[in-house]
Amino acid sequence: MTGNRGKRLNQYISDYVVFDLETTGVRPDFDEIIEISGIRVRGHKAVEEFSTLVNPGMHIPAAASKVNHITDDMVAEAPELAKALGDFLEFVGSDILVGHNIHSFDLNFVCRASMRIFGAWVANDYIDTLYMARKCLPQLSHHKLSDVAAYFHISTAGAHRALADCTMNQKCYEELGKILKQMQKTQPQIQCPKCGSEMVKRKGMYGEFYGCSDFPRCRGTRKI
Repeated sequence: MTGNRGKRLNQYISDYVVFDLETTGVRPDFDEIIEISGIRVRGHKAVEEFSTLVNPGMHIPAAASKVNHITDDMVAEAPELAKALGDFLEFVGSDILVGHNIHSFDLNFVCRASMRIFGAWVANDYIDTLYMARKCLPQLSHHKLSDVAAYFHISTAGAHRALADCTMNQKCYEELGKILKQMQKTQPQIQCPKCGSEMVKRKGMYGEFYGCSDFPRCRGTRKI
């Protein structure tokens, strides 16, 4: 078993792969991936798509099908995860990954599956637009992808199918990136000395300090 999971970044970049999964549930140690999609972006423009259903080798619960509209019949002839994930990782290459809530959800599924099948973590650095949305749109009470899309008047048609969510997410990232770029002109980003992630203000028993936003994976700190 080799490698480490990539770092979470908070940047506006021009070249990346935005990706999304659909699964049988929310537990990566029990549930399975049933759809993987990605969009390659170059110069802020979508240039290539990847999308495949995945045969999970198990029944898709009705609760999952109700959300993503993927049924057992739809995945019966789909490739198994080893093939689908291998093709997806080849599509991604060394690109930075972008997605919504991927820090806590999608990457947990992908990394766990990659370790199980290939014996290695997915080491690509990544940008989670959920964290970006919380930073750039603090006025919103909720920051689900559909909430962010609605704020920017971006269509949510086809939501909860992986490729449609990728399209929505890519457009949201570009809008969030413009806000982030303006914010960073007046509020320069402080990078963690240990891992390079953004640092945020925290309060401890001895007062305020900067702590790594990737805590608890990284425990980097800095005095204010």
